[in-house]
Amino acid sequence: MKLERLTLTLALVGLAFAANAQSTLRMTLSEAQQYAVEHNQTMRNAELDVKKAEADRWKTFSTMLPTVKAGYDYQNMCGYKMEMNMGGASISIPMDPTGSLSVTAAVALTGSQIVGTMMQKTALEMSDISRQQTEQQTRSQVKNTYVSILVMEQTVTLLDSSLANLERLAATSQEAVNVGAAEQVDADKLQVQVATLRSSINTTRRSLQLLRNSMLLQLGADVNATVELTTPLDQILNVQDAAKFLNESFNPENNYSYRLLAKSEELAKRQVSMAWMDFSPTVSLFYQYSKKYHFGEKGMDMTPPNMVGFSLSVPLLTTGTRLANVKSAKIALQESRNSRRQAEDGLQMQYNQLRYDLTSALETYDIQRRNVDVTQRVFASVSEKYKYGRASSLEVTTASNDIITAQSSYIQSVMNVIAAQVALEDMLNK
Repeated sequence: MKLERLTLTLALVGLAFAANAQSTLRMTLSEAQQYAVEHNQTMRNAELDVKKAEADRWKTFSTMLPTVKAGYDYQNMCGYKMEMNMGGASISIPMDPTGSLSVTAAVALTGSQIVGTMMQKTALEMSDISRQQTEQQTRSQVKNTYVSILVMEQTVTLLDSSLANLERLAATSQEAVNVGAAEQVDADKLQVQVATLRSSINTTRRSLQLLRNSMLLQLGADVNATVELTTPLDQILNVQDAAKFLNESFNPENNYSYRLLAKSEELAKRQVSMAWMDFSPTVSLFYQYSKKYHFGEKGMDMTPPNMVGFSLSVPLLTTGTRLANVKSAKIALQESRNSRRQAEDGLQMQYNQLRYDLTSALETYDIQRRNVDVTQRVFASVSEKYKYGRASSLEVTTASNDIITAQSSYIQSVMNVIAAQVALEDMLNK
């Protein structure tokens, strides 16, 4: 019995460890981006939109295919006989039950159907471009959040180190007060600074948890899972690689927003053709096969076994509605062209602005990175002087505040670099 209990306990512990392992996602940046592409709900909807557009295209195309239908008709006159008088002689013709089988194939073609199929093809291409744009946006969002988490983790580590140093100084100051070598007010100031720094760390940790939750939402993963990021920050934040984008030339044909506008213009052209198709003829063809069965003596049969038909319908005189539709479609086409040209100019200006933003962000990042290093060395120096009475508590407090400010500025500079780089990557479709 004890052995069974031990075995059961070990099995439960193993399951617990297995469940914990399944709830932890260890991911590089590229793995996280790919996971989001495969599981993010927005991406799934974008893929469904493509499938829906494909179904709509097939639905339009299927209207040009022949339709085939079969029918069976049964008639029973309930023993009725047709009486005929011919030259004084009476003739009785029995009306036996009959059954008729018919199969009909028909097709009707119009210019609107042909143009409609072409329009659905363009709509399908637009849906696919939107899907690619959604994938690009998903990857960019994951990258921004991924970097934010890494920066926050790095910041917490640095602030924890500063807090440990400050706590040692506060303890040393209190010991000096206890032996009468320092004033209580100096020790109190350091205790307040310790509490301030600890509060800042707690705020950063809460922000870090929010970012992790946001990452799970973007990934489309279980909200109870945990994410472990394995790509170091210095591999993502490569200043030299970011600076290379400044020398890239902008081609609007590679931009998804521009490509969607170009497809919208193409769709507007199809709308003009569709309006003209209201003047085109309608061609209809049909073939019918019929077979009549007599459940008795065969009487008179006037049903032909095969029949072929053809019709051509041409609109001759209509009101001005169709011409008005053509004019309206042409105006919509011109508006679409104007929008595309304006977007092309706007994208070029946006590209220039993004290059300027990235340049400024890289310059600020370099300054703030050095500033963090300087403030840490200053704090270490002041702390060492304070131990031997060569620096005041005010200097220690000021140096500690400078570290917090420098860390905040550094975080913001990193995020600005990543945001500017990602925006430029999206613009260039890299």
